[in-house]
Amino acid sequence: MNRKTIYIAGPMAGLPYNNYNAFYAAEKKLSQEGWFVINPSDFDFVFGGDIEGKLLDACCEAERAVIPHLDAIYLLKGWEKSNGAKRELEVALKHNLMVIVEKQA
Repeated sequence: MNRKTIYIAGPMAGLPYNNYNAFYAAEKKLSQEGWFVINPSDFDFVFGGDIEGKLLDACCEAERAVIPHLDAIYLLKGWEKSNGAKRELEVALKHNLMVIVEKQA
């Protein structure tokens, strides 16, 4: 694959519709810029709705295992308030990925 790969990280828990609108807007924007996008909100749809407990833990582990093999991470607004996004950023930094932060409006 020649296209650069990017992972979207950001807040989900406690937000309306788990913040899907922000994730899918970012995916559309990044795709239009030529990125191959990994969107973690897709997991909810694969598993038929909100995931929780051990299944959520397993999905988060799988996502963090994929991040080192990508080129960049994209941080949505509010990422600082998300423990998951902060852990994903740690993995990205450990593996020297490019970090792109969504511009504040």
